[in-house]
This record gives sequence, C-alpha cells and structure tokens, in this order.
Amino acid sequence: MLISLITSALLPLIALAAPLTERDIEERSISGVIIDSDFPDPTWIQVGDSYWAFSTTSGGLHVPMATSSDFNTWTRVSGYDALPTVGAWSTGNGVWAPDVVRLANGLYIMYYSAESTGQTPTGKSAHCFGAASSTTPQGPYTPIGDAIQCHLDQGGAIDPAGFQDHTGRQFIVYKIDGNNMGNGGNCNNGVAPIHSTPLMLQEVDPTNGWSRIGDPVQILDRGDADGPLIEAPSLLHLPSSSAAGGYIYYLFFSSNCYSGSLYDTSYATSVNGVTGPYVKSSAPLLVTGTRGCIVLEERTWDREGIG
Repeated sequence: MLISLITSALLPLIALAAPLTERDIEERSISGVIIDSDFPDPTWIQVGDSYWAFSTTSGGLHVPMATSSDFNTWTRVSGYDALPTVGAWSTGNGVWAPDVVRLANGLYIMYYSAESTGQTPTGKSAHCFGAASSTTPQGPYTPIGDAIQCHLDQGGAIDPAGFQDHTGRQFIVYKIDGNNMGNGGNCNNGVAPIHSTPLMLQEVDPTNGWSRIGDPVQILDRGDADGPLIEAPSLLHLPSSSAAGGYIYYLFFSSNCYSGSLYDTSYATSVNGVTGPYVKSSAPLLVTGTRGCIVLEERTWDREGIG
C-alpha cells in the first residue's frame, strides 16, 4: 500500500464546527503518494518542527518509520525498526496499525496490535494489542506490561489509537476484530450471520499509558451501510458551546472492506462526552475515488502527542 497525504493528514485539516462534507476539507499544497514503498496503515506525530510516521509491518520490520522536516518530503529510514521486540504475549507475527502518542509527562507510547500466543475458541489465530514506550518520538520502543485487550472469544482486538481529553484522562479506542470470526465473503464477514465489529474505548493510567482503568466501553458498531465492518478508529474533541461539558467528540473510522472500491473514511459525533452515544454522519467523509485518492485506512494524527 502507499500513503495518501489526504488520508494521513485528514484530522487536522477539517473545519469541525458544522457537519462535515467534502467541501470542508482544506487541502495542503501537495497531495497523492508521498512514500512510494509498502507503508500500510500509517500514523504520524509532530514534535516541534519534525515529523515521524510509522506503519504496519513490512520489509521484515515490525514497525517501519519515515521522517520529514516539512511534512511534504518524507524519507523512509531504511532498515530501522521502531519496535524491534514485541511483548511476550505475542508470537511476533502480524504487527499492525501502530499509533504513537506523547503523554503529559513526556513519555512516548506506541500502541500496536500483533498476533497473540492465544487463539479464538475455534482455534483461529487472533490479535491482541499492547503498548511500548520510549523517551524519544523515534524510539526504539520497548514493550511494557501485558496485552491491554484481546477479546479472543470475539475474534481479537486491533487498531488501537490513543486519545487524551482536555482533563488529562487517557484513553485507547480500538476495534474488536469480529470479522475474524466470520463465515466468508466480503472481508470474511459477508455471509450470514454477520458478526459485530464494535469500536471500544478503554481508559488507561495517564502516567504510563497502558494500565487499565475500569472495563472497556462499546461506543459504536457496524450497520448495514457499513458493509462487513468498521475499523481504524481515531478520536479528537473540540470546544463546543452546544455540547454537554463544553466539548464535542469526533470519532473517525473506516468502513466497508479495505480491498474494495467502497472503502471509506467516515465519522460519528458525540455531544454527551467521550463514551457517547455517537451518531454517525449521513454520508462518508471520503470514499475511494474522492479527489482521485485511494482510501487505504484512516489512522490517527498527533501534534505534540496530544489527540
């Protein structure tokens, strides 16, 4: 896969005061492919005047990395693995969709999913997600703690993304990989009975980024219009005088199958706090083909580590 600048830079470039449409997207000076090698599921973080991007495993590396000083020209760091070792809970295979955030204390946390040493009740391999830490944005990152969530009985847990609210509370939003339990067809979940692929919210200790606080809460699930799944969630919030508590929450996610022409970036909003309820928009924000882009997977953006 190739990074599309439109999708990787989506979150900070949208006017969020009203319901979103294609007209609300402010384009930067460049668009299209910015890394011309396999760099799937990208996330990026800005610290000062520098940018770091991280991707799903490719080229024999758990987490490849690219850098930029201007957001326009990117250089993949050849042979560098930002996560050279995974947690003991993982086989080390299938490191997917990392996300990097900076905690208030300056510690950098990488959330990542990887194949679990456990299996589903039917004996299928599945993913859990965990965390790794570093004192610098580029790493290397060292695994910390056990797996944060697995949900092996529901297919696994993937696509973790960090989020810190205005009060300093730290959360991880992620997907239960229900289509891993599917019966075939589109993204393995196109044949009835269709399995849920809910998006979940887990609060964690803001000082270490991984110790769980309470149980995870479901905040969204797929519907018929979403095809076989929703996935790749990412949260942000902005002040709003019309929202309870003074903030409106935007939950971005992808829906339909990543390998098809209907794959999109959508969003839902909550005016009643981070746990919702979230109301889906009436139409996707971007669909494969919009402005010539290929929607690969919406991932999170982080400036100075704050979501």
